[in-house]
Amino acid sequence: MLQNGTTVSVPSIVAAARLTDNPTERRAVQRALALLTRQGIIVSKGAARSRVYALATEQPETQLQIGKDKSNGVPKESDLNGIPISTASRTLHDYISRPLTQRTPVGYDQEFLRSYVPNETYYLDPEQRGKLREVGQVEAAIRPAGTYARNILDRLLIDLSWNSSRLEGNTYSLLETQRLIELGKEATDKNALEAQMILNHKAAIEYIVESAEDERITSHEVCSLHALLSENLLENPAASGRLRSIIVGIGGSTYLPLENPHLINEMFDLFIEKINLIEDPFEQSLFSIVHLSYLQAFEDVNKRTARLVANIPMIKKNLRPLSFVEVDKDDYVRALLGVYEKNDISLIRDLYMWAYDRSSRRYTAVQRAIAEPNLLKLRYRLQIQEIVRSLILEKTKGDVVVAKIRELIGASDVPEAEHDELFNIIENEIVSLHDGNVARYKVRPSEFQAWKEMQ
Repeated sequence: MLQNGTTVSVPSIVAAARLTDNPTERRAVQRALALLTRQGIIVSKGAARSRVYALATEQPETQLQIGKDKSNGVPKESDLNGIPISTASRTLHDYISRPLTQRTPVGYDQEFLRSYVPNETYYLDPEQRGKLREVGQVEAAIRPAGTYARNILDRLLIDLSWNSSRLEGNTYSLLETQRLIELGKEATDKNALEAQMILNHKAAIEYIVESAEDERITSHEVCSLHALLSENLLENPAASGRLRSIIVGIGGSTYLPLENPHLINEMFDLFIEKINLIEDPFEQSLFSIVHLSYLQAFEDVNKRTARLVANIPMIKKNLRPLSFVEVDKDDYVRALLGVYEKNDISLIRDLYMWAYDRSSRRYTAVQRAIAEPNLLKLRYRLQIQEIVRSLILEKTKGDVVVAKIRELIGASDVPEAEHDELFNIIENEIVSLHDGNVARYKVRPSEFQAWKEMQ
């Protein structure tokens, strides 16, 4: 444990934790140190390879004290990797973080779904639904279903395909995802299954948008989404789009899904019936994530299917979509474990609220304008501008753009602990480039077009 007056370095942490010194684990340590530095818990000293970390002289209030009840000093809210969560969520998180041997084995509880009464039972209270509508509403005018999604389809395909795949462990970067979706070009250092997963998401998202004017969410639509998402990924091709008839397990969980095929069909039909009776689109959305994930209706690809079904209500109502921007894979898994093992939706609800706000900001210039500026982007604006400008003017080819960005960041004066976050910012800048905004990088439209043609 770090004590006052002592310092540690990234290599010493890697060694103490008995990690391998590969780039992935090293970056994980660097991200954790960067977060603690931003929170004021630790301070950094030195630069580059000589950089060390020490406890801050004055410790700030921890995030656990946010929302403290002044009358009795009891924390009302906690924090999970920057996501505000309730006390109930923290209690749930502590439980599912225990070793498997300390958690109770449980099976599927039919009453969890049967007891939900649409428009009487709510996972989101009125205030939460109001906040979601406030950030999700595009305009007051009534448009045909799916109009907004069609208007932003190019960006939605990239964002949702990348983030949903990333939550499954896919290692494609945002830029590599864009190149695959727009140009059909696979990353040279990735396996074919990762490309297939992303392309399957693209096809499934297009299917949702094309079906936006359908009044109901049907069992056929959900099964079709599963078929598109699982194409060429299942050991048994016949299982795509078909409710399972075999036993499945959940890795890292004490939860045992249903085994009886007839009961799986019955609960799936009940899910379809209830989701169509729910009037609020956000309640529909969260309901689908909770119960499709919990039922495990298909042999595999259940969470991906649930995430896309969760977007159907938004697309039908012309609300901003939920693309799971910046959602951490481990946080998402833990939130679902709370559903699986405790039928407790508090953690997934808190994550959903945060994730929808982050996603909504991605799709509106107005919200971006009024949001707090990204301090890292502000601090390194000149470095970002120079890196983007260099990629364009040097006509860096698409298959080496990711490596080139990392090389240029490494050669800059940016602290190593902030390299990953800066990389993410630059990726988003490049994905958002077009003729109308390249001037801010001191690039002429003709130079930009010449670079684009090489992608």
